[in-house]
Amino acid sequence: MAYTIERREKGYLLFTITRNEKRNAINYEVMQGLEEAIRIANDSDINALVITGSGDQAFCSGGDLTVFHSLETSTEAYAMLSKMSNVLYSLLTLPKPTVALVNGIAIGGGCELAIACDFRLAKKGIKAGFVQGKQAITTGWGGGTILAEKLTVSNAMKLLMEAEIQPVEHLLINGFIDDLFEETPIKACEEFLGNLLSRDQNVLKSYKNIWIRKWTQTKLRERIEEEVRTCAGLWEGEAHHSYVKKFMNKKHT
Repeated sequence: MAYTIERREKGYLLFTITRNEKRNAINYEVMQGLEEAIRIANDSDINALVITGSGDQAFCSGGDLTVFHSLETSTEAYAMLSKMSNVLYSLLTLPKPTVALVNGIAIGGGCELAIACDFRLAKKGIKAGFVQGKQAITTGWGGGTILAEKLTVSNAMKLLMEAEIQPVEHLLINGFIDDLFEETPIKACEEFLGNLLSRDQNVLKSYKNIWIRKWTQTKLRERIEEEVRTCAGLWEGEAHHSYVKKFMNKKHT
C-alpha cells in the first residue's frame, strides 16, 4: 500500500504517503488514496484533513518519473495531469480545514500538493521548491494557479520562475509556509490546529465557503485547466524528454 488513512482521536483525518523508498513520490495509487481520503474527510465526525509523508526525509518529491516517464505525447501527459489536478481541486475546495504537514523535503508536485492545502507546517531545516522549470515543464496539477491565489504576485512568480529549492525559513517569509516546528510532526500539527478541532463544523464550513465561492466566481477551475493543458504541451517537447532521459539514465547507473 502506497498510503495510509487514519481517523485520529482529536477528530481529524490523517493521510500519509508511505513510499519512503521513493521519497514519497506520487503515483496512481497515491492519487487514488487522496481521492479516498477527501471522500472520507466529508464525514460528519471529521473536522480537518492532514496530509504528510512517511519517515523524516521527504514530505513528497512530486510525480514519480519512474512511473510517468512512459508518458510521451501531450495526450498521454494530459490524462495523468488532469487526473491529479482534479484531486487537488477537490482538496482545495474541501469545505473543511486542510493541513500539509511538511515533515521533509517537498519538490515539484509535492509543493503543488502542499499549496492546495489551507495551511502548511514545515520542519525547521528542510527545503522545498517548485523545480518544474528545470524539467522544461510548468506546474501541471494546478499548483501554479493556486499559488497565484495565495501569495503576492512577485513572491509567487519568483518561486515558479526561478525553479530553485529554498530553505523553509525563507519560504516562511514569503508566505508559502505558515509555521515551522521542531518537535514531533503530529504533536506540532495538533497544537497548530488547536481550537479548530473543537469548533462547530458548520462554522468551519461556512468560513471555508467564503474562499470556495470566490474561487468559483473567478473561474479557478477553468484557469487550472489551462495550466494543465500548457504543461501537457510542454511535456511532449524535446527539452522535457531530454530531461527525463537523463533522469532515467541516472537512476540506472
